[in-house]
Amino acid sequence: MNDRELFKAYKEQVYRLCYYMLQNRGDAEDVCQEVFVKAILADRSQIRELRPWLLRIASNECNSLLKRRRNGWVKETLAYLLSRPEISNSVEENYDARETRAAFHGLLSSLPDKIRIVVILRYANELTIPEISKVIQIPEGTIKSRLNRGMELLRKKLGPIEKQKKKGEDLEWSNSVNMK
Repeated sequence: MNDRELFKAYKEQVYRLCYYMLQNRGDAEDVCQEVFVKAILADRSQIRELRPWLLRIASNECNSLLKRRRNGWVKETLAYLLSRPEISNSVEENYDARETRAAFHGLLSSLPDKIRIVVILRYANELTIPEISKVIQIPEGTIKSRLNRGMELLRKKLGPIEKQKKKGEDLEWSNSVNMK
């Protein structure tokens, strides 16, 4: 089966899987395209059943995208907290900024030293992985694993904080309703 026939025969099935997993038409189209690019570039001579093989590639690609999305919000939150402007006008804003900074430094200080340095170099100093490797003289693979571990630890530590915030917001809301 040539590339064109492969695409025509399985495009709808692959797209359907991607769409149901991602719940977004644009993302499903992008992932579907990636699946067929990988399939076209791969050696298909040893593959007996193309359909399950293609759907496995699609499933893995969708899971990778979903995982990147989950990791993305932690990275964006970290980048936001690091890039917040220092200038604020009101006392309340100053207090919030100090409280946020203290919470952030608390989270960072709870990381093991080896992981903390990599996270700080990557997100506070905006160094690339090869640059970090040169700075602390360890292999790039180790940098990547420490970054991954650091983000995982931060995600776990942010989970309870977010739950406490939501409980606090619920209490504030219920108190304001009771007062009226």
